[in-house]
Amino acid sequence: MFKTFLLVSLFLATQPVLAQTARKKTSPGTATSTWTADNGNGTFTNPIFYDEFSDPDMIRVGDDYYLTGTTMHAMPGLPVLHSKDLVNWEFLSYAADKLDFGPEFRLEGGKDFYGQGIWAPSFRYHKGKFYIFTNVNRYNTHLYTATNPRGPWTHTKMNKAFHDLSVLFDDNGKTYVVWGYDELRLAELNDELTDIKPGTEKVIVPKGSGAGEGCHFYKINGKYYITNTNYDPLCYQVCLRSDRPEGPYEINVMSAEESLGIGTGWRLPDTRKGPPYNLVAPVENYVGCIPMHQGGIVQIQSGEWWGWSMMDHNSVGRILCLSPVTWENDWPYFGLPGNLTRTPRTWVKPNTGFSSAPAAPYRRSDDFSATKLQPVWQWNPVPVDNKWSLTSRKGYLRLNSLPAKDFWFARNSLTQRCVGPESVVTTEVDVKGLKEGDLAGLALLNLPYAWIGISKNGKGYEITQFDQQNNRTAKATVGSSKIWLRADCNFDTEIATFSYSTDGKNFSQLGQEYIMVFQLRTFQGVRSALFNYNTTGVEGGYADFNSFQVDEPRSKGLTKPIPYGKTITLSSLADSAILVNWKGFVRPVDVNSPFAKGNAAHFKVIDKGKGRIALQSLADGKYVTVQGLGGMAEVRTESEADAKASVFQWQDMLRGDLMLMSLKTHRYLFADPNAKSLTSADAPGTRPDRKDGACFSWQLVN
Repeated sequence: MFKTFLLVSLFLATQPVLAQTARKKTSPGTATSTWTADNGNGTFTNPIFYDEFSDPDMIRVGDDYYLTGTTMHAMPGLPVLHSKDLVNWEFLSYAADKLDFGPEFRLEGGKDFYGQGIWAPSFRYHKGKFYIFTNVNRYNTHLYTATNPRGPWTHTKMNKAFHDLSVLFDDNGKTYVVWGYDELRLAELNDELTDIKPGTEKVIVPKGSGAGEGCHFYKINGKYYITNTNYDPLCYQVCLRSDRPEGPYEINVMSAEESLGIGTGWRLPDTRKGPPYNLVAPVENYVGCIPMHQGGIVQIQSGEWWGWSMMDHNSVGRILCLSPVTWENDWPYFGLPGNLTRTPRTWVKPNTGFSSAPAAPYRRSDDFSATKLQPVWQWNPVPVDNKWSLTSRKGYLRLNSLPAKDFWFARNSLTQRCVGPESVVTTEVDVKGLKEGDLAGLALLNLPYAWIGISKNGKGYEITQFDQQNNRTAKATVGSSKIWLRADCNFDTEIATFSYSTDGKNFSQLGQEYIMVFQLRTFQGVRSALFNYNTTGVEGGYADFNSFQVDEPRSKGLTKPIPYGKTITLSSLADSAILVNWKGFVRPVDVNSPFAKGNAAHFKVIDKGKGRIALQSLADGKYVTVQGLGGMAEVRTESEADAKASVFQWQDMLRGDLMLMSLKTHRYLFADPNAKSLTSADAPGTRPDRKDGACFSWQLVN
């Protein structure tokens, strides 16, 4: 959990918008497509989840894999997920039903617990029992145990706080805990796992050695390994190695610079001053803490090693990614031979011996017809259980209003994580049960936050859209008590808009564009929230939510099907240069070049299985082939399609562009926009603006 930011120039204005919009909508409550990383062709595309799953920790138990992560103040907490293939996951349980240690957990007395709660868990399995150790700020470290990962889970409070801890049940019979930032400490835990054994605590990595935080502690082939993250001056992951648990430790970089072509978005460095807050605008090609970090490693049944980690993916939150691991000189590296420390966006699925159908752990849309909330929902924070119901009115979620001075302190706000890269959430609500002072609606929970809500007035019902950053409101009046509210979120641009409807079909945008930011006050990404609170200091009426619908325009790792058997042209995002077959070399040329007008620029896409392709030039019938080390002038056309040299892994970059990874070099096709000479296949990745010569757009040839 790091708290550093780069201060840069400010964004000063947003564009006012008030327009009529209409979007095709599925029936409320029906299951719609959500982000799945499995491409259905033997490959997966990062991220594994395109919604927040921060501080992940994973274990393997036989043929099964289990995963948990940070949930902060949201309740219930500590989700336990299960997988057979590391790509497709199912929800099993929450280990922590609720945290309630004082008024701040209940938003009482002007206190709050935002950005605190459960974070940086350590997941372990030992002698038939599952263990999750986790920090709770100001309340020490807590332990949750179970013999079945579906629960029930038993809770024990430990006597000490361990920052970003990791636990190792060693085969020598001892149980070690390692924790800290910069200076790492090690101790033995007592048999009850409630405290450290006296006299065993020691510093194993002194300050300034290059270690960070977010430890994952392993014993592999007799050596002790700790994966760890440094974020100064930007995020990268290191590995520490020793022959003994107490050290001394060597340190080696294992993952660095991999941002998957994403740069930092809007930031809020100082959450204490505002609103209006001092928002920091995106900086071109700055990655900050986006690159993959704070992850661990696991060996699967086939002997392969795989790593997982998170990315601070701007306002959508911290997302989970999966990386192939290459061992070299007894060091593990994220990445493939020839391109260590860099992770492909798309790669073949882990060979666990099991194949799961593409799936997501949560169903996001809800018609509230069940007697229990779906697992995707979490309360903000601890709920008042007798002030909400799924049974008071069949098929509806009823939220009774409780007094609050504003949305930030509204109790019984029901939330779920927003999902990227784009999502549209729509709720239908019946507000005839509202009383004076009640405000019910749909919010984007963040800091600054924004919402669209409904209240009663003398003429009927007033709809208000509020943006906390600017203390700006927009209002409209409707006569109907049945109203649809919508938030349209684009996490590439970090812009959201709000709208409403009285028929569920025709929507009117209300208010201006809202900037979604990444901040460390809630320590979460943006969440959609259903709320109802009373602004006059009393308990009021109720709002009945009939449905919650989540639509995702881009819910697959392949945003466009790979054009197998079709002819395409390739254009560099850097300078619009067209790739052509020039005298047997692949070369970028200007769009007005004679070579760009005919068959020299046409390449047929040949299916090689598992999302891999060969490019056949229509100019000479030969195949684009990587020679030597893949340097300049070593991408040519050859007669035979070699199993590696002529095959590329198709990498959909989720915005209509792509990169092509050579299976020979495990690096990417590259057309230097400065040289404009000959291509190579040696780019390690791409920068955030994707204009460095490694990213291309493609078009079908008619």
